[in-house]
Parts: sequence; C-alpha cells; structure tokens
Amino acid sequence: MLDLSVLFQDMAMTTLLVATPILAVALGVGLLISIFQAATQINEQTLTFVPKLLAIALVLVIAGSWMMQQLMGFTYRVFDMMTKTF
Repeated sequence: MLDLSVLFQDMAMTTLLVATPILAVALGVGLLISIFQAATQINEQTLTFVPKLLAIALVLVIAGSWMMQQLMGFTYRVFDMMTKTF
C-alpha cells in the first residue's frame, strides 16, 4: 500500500529545499532595499521590484539545475512508490 505520510513528508521537504534559495534572496534584497529607503527617506514602492526580480533571476540561473534535479528526484521517487504499490 502507498504510504501517504512518507509521500507528503517527502513532498514538503522537496518544496522547502526548492523554495528556500529564492525566498531567502528575495527577503535579503528586500531588507537591504528597505534599509536604504529608510536611510534616504525615499518612499518609492516600485524601487524594490527590479532588484528583487534581478536577484531572483540570478538565483534561478545559478541554482536552477539543482532545483530541477531535486524536483526530478521527487518525481522519480513518486513513480517508484507507485510501481511498488501496484
């Protein structure tokens, strides 16, 4: 029988592994821009968009293949579980 608790645990771990680099970089860039805005008293909401977009794009270029390998590994594990079940 397919063990759903193992499947959901693996899914949650894979999601955290894949999303963490993007979220961490977006958080860091947003914090730096916020500190800059507070120091210079520039209250422009669109100022954070372009640096975050560029930083996230850079993370995807650098870590994109690793993220894809993680997702493919999860997919292989799901199909392996399915073949062992049926």
